[in-house]
Amino acid sequence: MADRIFEEPRLADVYDLFDSSERPDLDPYIAITEEFCAQSVIDIGCGTGILACRLAALSKEVIGVDPAAASLKVASRKAYADQVKWLHGTASMLADLQVDLVMMTGNAAQVFVTDEEWMSTLRECREVIRPGGRLVFEVRDPSKEAWKDWNREQSYKVIEAAEIGKVEKWVDLLDVQLPLVSFRQTFVFQRDGMILTSDSTLRFRSQSEIVDSLFTANLPVEDIRDAPDRPGLEFVFIARCPD
Repeated sequence: MADRIFEEPRLADVYDLFDSSERPDLDPYIAITEEFCAQSVIDIGCGTGILACRLAALSKEVIGVDPAAASLKVASRKAYADQVKWLHGTASMLADLQVDLVMMTGNAAQVFVTDEEWMSTLRECREVIRPGGRLVFEVRDPSKEAWKDWNREQSYKVIEAAEIGKVEKWVDLLDVQLPLVSFRQTFVFQRDGMILTSDSTLRFRSQSEIVDSLFTANLPVEDIRDAPDRPGLEFVFIARCPD
């Protein structure tokens, strides 16, 4: 079940508006597809489809999968969306596929809060990656305690868009019981006064936990990189499927 921020149509429609239109966090993933000469890519947790469509524009064969129908509807309206295969669901739907690269960007890898969910997802990724192919994803470094900034004062943003009007957004921290952190995002649509909230929980796994889980899934770690746009705050894992 997707969080409301991805599944509620009004929230999905404004999701991209609160991010930089350039999305520098996705540039390293575009570069990685070229670095590893990946022609076929699966984007797990593709959301509103920005990465998937950017890859399609580069003539990659792209599959975007997400459990939130509202987000996929937004994705379907983007340029190059007609060149992406969109799947409404989870990694369990990917059986019988074979690709060069599987990606999980943003917080996608942290939404799997139980060990069972996480290991199942890793094994499903392993099954669809060709020998020598790779799984690439990012997670926040738990030692940096990113949640300390998840409050209204530091997270408040406001956007104004045609046909939508002014929308305010902020984040409130709800609970920290490591390795789980829960928070609420609040949106105020000023045109009609509608207030919508979305609660989420992320799991903060340590670097060693993730390395061990990838090894167990037969996806040994090839490299652990920094996120160029957020230096020192995140780990970017590159795991290689054995030949």
